[in-house]
Amino acid sequence: MRKLNEKCAVFGAFGQQFDAARLAFFGLYALQHRGQEGSGIATSDGEQIHVYRQPGLVNQIYTEEVIQSLPGYIAVGHNRYSTSKGSTSDHLQPVVGRDMQVALAHNGNLPSTKALERFLKTHGIASQNYNDSELMTEAIKYYLTQDKNLADAVTLAFPLFTGAFSLVIMTKDTLVAVRDEYGIRPLCLGKLNGGYIVASETCALDTVHATFIREINPGEMVIINEEGVVSQQLAKPQQKLDIFEFIYFSRPDSNLLGKNVDAVRKQMGFQLAKETNIKADIVVPVPDSGISAAQGYAEASGIPYSAAIVKNRYIGRSFITPEQHMRDMMVRIKLNPIRAAVEGKRIVLIDDSIVRGTTSPAIIGLLREAGAKEIHFLVSSPPYRYPDFYGMDVPGQEKLIAFNKTHKEIHAFLGVDSLHYLTYESLIAATGLPESMFCAPCFTGIYPIDIQERAQEVQQAPAWN
Repeated sequence: MRKLNEKCAVFGAFGQQFDAARLAFFGLYALQHRGQEGSGIATSDGEQIHVYRQPGLVNQIYTEEVIQSLPGYIAVGHNRYSTSKGSTSDHLQPVVGRDMQVALAHNGNLPSTKALERFLKTHGIASQNYNDSELMTEAIKYYLTQDKNLADAVTLAFPLFTGAFSLVIMTKDTLVAVRDEYGIRPLCLGKLNGGYIVASETCALDTVHATFIREINPGEMVIINEEGVVSQQLAKPQQKLDIFEFIYFSRPDSNLLGKNVDAVRKQMGFQLAKETNIKADIVVPVPDSGISAAQGYAEASGIPYSAAIVKNRYIGRSFITPEQHMRDMMVRIKLNPIRAAVEGKRIVLIDDSIVRGTTSPAIIGLLREAGAKEIHFLVSSPPYRYPDFYGMDVPGQEKLIAFNKTHKEIHAFLGVDSLHYLTYESLIAATGLPESMFCAPCFTGIYPIDIQERAQEVQQAPAWN
């Protein structure tokens, strides 16, 4: 059941009265959907930095003993799903400098690290086998060794960061949050009992009972210390949030750009209903990614909504990449249709996207076996045809089904009675925001941040038909 994954979740806390590690635990628990390979928390008690990082899920790796071993009133936390340098425990975050003077958590990806590598080489700093997050940490650490404070160190290193990044960084007495000038990955600021919280999504603020203040602006650095909160604009903001945050990544109870994610996904379902005229008995989501859009479609079309596919929520996550027949078995373990609900029925099946096209046929097969009379497959996003270089774990372009197959060929491959993708124009309309506020390279092949040498990995997709 391997869909898109994203690097990663970040969380920060600063407050003299805080048990910061415990806050970070609950914040990371709320953000588990953004990364499931490993997790880490670094804290400071004002004198030194403490850190704990392990592979696994949040509820598996943090015990009461671990939390108590992380004293302090400042914390930086991270949930990882790798997009750079593999998935080994060697690259778990937060990244902590060897001298334990700085800790950094990164959500996003730098398609090119040449500027960082040149900088570090010039200053005699070894960086072999470092990923993008580790290179950024080394650059910041260099300026700290030159008697710069954290804010100045980040300001000086910022031009070297050529890509997408939402960062939460701390020293023993300061917390800093910063976004790239396009704001491709989300980051928000909240207040709690006189202290401050920074998180990838507002759902984490809700979980720790923090009050949302605002989103951190693209190109902005927010500095939090004993003197309070200070903002500095490091680059001209050019808002280009990755639209996949609305389609799939963010939790439905989060808010982005002033919009509730669940409400936008329901609007995607409304738009699908406008674009189609299907005679069916029930609307069924692929859980959990298709639920909101399916609810919107059902409301707009008048066709009853039915949670006719049951998800097994107790199997955990497998990090094995099995061969195809094993993928099919994983689908059967994780999802099971309710025969009484689907037998003899004409079904509108809704999911958020089709990437490889490896699991959708198995889900459709399960519904056929359960006696579905017709299956009309609707996708609440456009055809996914280009790779991503800004923090999504995406297969090479040659493995994207909509790059290799036409609409007619995908229709036949899936074995459905009809197939419809939401148009790009309707996707934008569903957000209620201007197209200029988003980037959507996986649909358009347009990359607002120069991907430099990675451009050779992108082919122009043939005309879609």
